[in-house]
Amino acid sequence: MIELYSWPTPNGHKIHIALEELNLSYNLHPIDITKGDQFKSDFLKINPNNKIPALVDSDGPNQKPIAIFESGAILIYLAEKTGKLLSEDPIQRITTLQWLMFQMGGVGPMLGQIHHFRHYAPESIPYAIDRYTNEGKRLYKVLDQRLGSHEFLADDYSIADIATFPWIKLWPRQDININEFPNLKRWHDQINNRPAVQKGLKVFE
Repeated sequence: MIELYSWPTPNGHKIHIALEELNLSYNLHPIDITKGDQFKSDFLKINPNNKIPALVDSDGPNQKPIAIFESGAILIYLAEKTGKLLSEDPIQRITTLQWLMFQMGGVGPMLGQIHHFRHYAPESIPYAIDRYTNEGKRLYKVLDQRLGSHEFLADDYSIADIATFPWIKLWPRQDININEFPNLKRWHDQINNRPAVQKGLKVFE
C-alpha cells in the first residue's frame, strides 16, 4: 500500500493526479504546510528536506518498503512501478524525462517565485515581480511552441504533462494570460477535462 504525505499545492497535485491516472490505491496523510507539519520529526524521517509530497510504498522494489521524496522522482517511480506514463522506447523515454526536468528545473521554481512575490512577500518588490513574470512568460512560450507540433509534451500523455499541468492551471495567479498561448491553452483544457485529473485535483475536498 502507498502512504502519501501531501497537501493541495501544484507539487502535491502532480502525485494526486498520477495516482488517479494509474489507478493505484493509497492512503492520504495531510501535511498542513500552513501549520508547519512538514517540520515534524515523523515527516522528516521520510523527507529530510521538509517538503511535500513524499510517499512510502510498502510494496517497493524486491517487495521491500521504500520512502521517496521529490515529486519528479516520485513520478518516475510510479511510472516504472506500473509500466505506464513513461515509454520504454528510448527516444520517447528521454523526451519525456527532458520535459519533466524542464518542469522541475524551470516551470515550477520560476512560477513559484511569481506566486511568492505577487501574493506572499511582506512587501511589493517590482523588480522581482517583473523578473519572474517575464521569465514565466518565456517558459509559457517554450511550452506553446512545443505544443504547436505535438499533442502532448512527449508523443503520448506522460508524467511530463502531469508534472507541468498543475502549475499552468494557476495562470490567473501569475498575471499571465494563457489565451495568448493558444497551443498551451488547448493542451491545458484537454488535460483539465480528464476524469482522473479532476479527481486528483479534488482529493482534499
